[in-house]
Amino acid sequence: GSVLFFTYAIGKFTNGFLADRSNINRFMTTGLLVTALVNLCLGFVHSFILFAILWGISGWFQSMGAASCVVGLSRWFTDKQRGSFYGFWSASHNIGEAMTFIIIASIVSAFGWRYGFFGAGLVGLAGALIAWRFFHDTPQSKGLPIVNMPKAKKKMSVLESEEFSRAQKAVLRNPAIWILALSSAFMYISRYAVNSWGVYYFEVEKHYSIVEASGLISISSICGIIGTVFSGLLSDKLFRGKRYIPACLASFMNLIALYLFLYIPDGGKLMDIVAMVLFGISIGILICYLGGLMAIDLAPKEATGAAVGVIGIASYMAAGIQDILSGFFIESKKQIIGGVEIIDFSFIRMFWILSAMVSLLLLICIYYKHHRRV
Repeated sequence: GSVLFFTYAIGKFTNGFLADRSNINRFMTTGLLVTALVNLCLGFVHSFILFAILWGISGWFQSMGAASCVVGLSRWFTDKQRGSFYGFWSASHNIGEAMTFIIIASIVSAFGWRYGFFGAGLVGLAGALIAWRFFHDTPQSKGLPIVNMPKAKKKMSVLESEEFSRAQKAVLRNPAIWILALSSAFMYISRYAVNSWGVYYFEVEKHYSIVEASGLISISSICGIIGTVFSGLLSDKLFRGKRYIPACLASFMNLIALYLFLYIPDGGKLMDIVAMVLFGISIGILICYLGGLMAIDLAPKEATGAAVGVIGIASYMAAGIQDILSGFFIESKKQIIGGVEIIDFSFIRMFWILSAMVSLLLLICIYYKHHRRV
């Protein structure tokens, strides 16, 4: 799991820079096609080392997708439209997860795990065909008016232009984007703490069955779609394109949700449902804002891929490190008392909730420093 996280993180960074200079139709289609082929290969693999290598390759080529889509949103939609469309696009995270749980889980339960990879590969091949046919590079490539960039900068075949180099360097020199990246990184720690360990925590600490625990976590995934879809509309229509206030509110909601989840062990099932609803909505909003939209607002139009790449490498590195640290902390706090395995979650609870708190504090810092200019 960590192999995919880390290769995906590095890939999001490098492929974000490449997507700015590429034909995004070819870039997106290539990434999805190779990912699908790797999935087909994984169904035949018996060696752990080869499996890990292919898993890492899959992570790298998967990372081409987000960069292509973000650059596409920037090229096709104006500043006043982008938040709404970005919110709808961001729901792909949760929709893809839901499709996986339903379609691939059904295949695995019926035929075994290897056929799960075959199924995922075939779906990926279909997706690559759809992207190749319908995902166009620029409005100009379809004979439509240019949306966001001057004509001199629309010739995407010129890969080494000074304009792109200057724009991408400006992204790397922008402290606000790096603070956003850190805020997103700490948010991803809390996000994947629940996604990766939530079922286990509900089972061990709150004594739910695995079916009940999985059902509770699935509530957050469903509510994540709601939060993500409406996040862009919320900022565009209610806050006139200013993302900082709704981002801070969502981050505070995430903190409350984690507190209910982690520190009210006897609150009952209703309280746990409320915690997952709040967590899902807040994370859905934050994935949209911190995951890229706020960085795009700060970046030059020619370097939106680079901006998302900076956010991506910080976020997914943090997610991978979280998986390792959380597993270590949980394992190190295990004790056998009277033949029963007991786990002290006090330290890990502090780690998860402090991460969410740091994310909120970084957002507040950016708000006070930059909100007058955004």
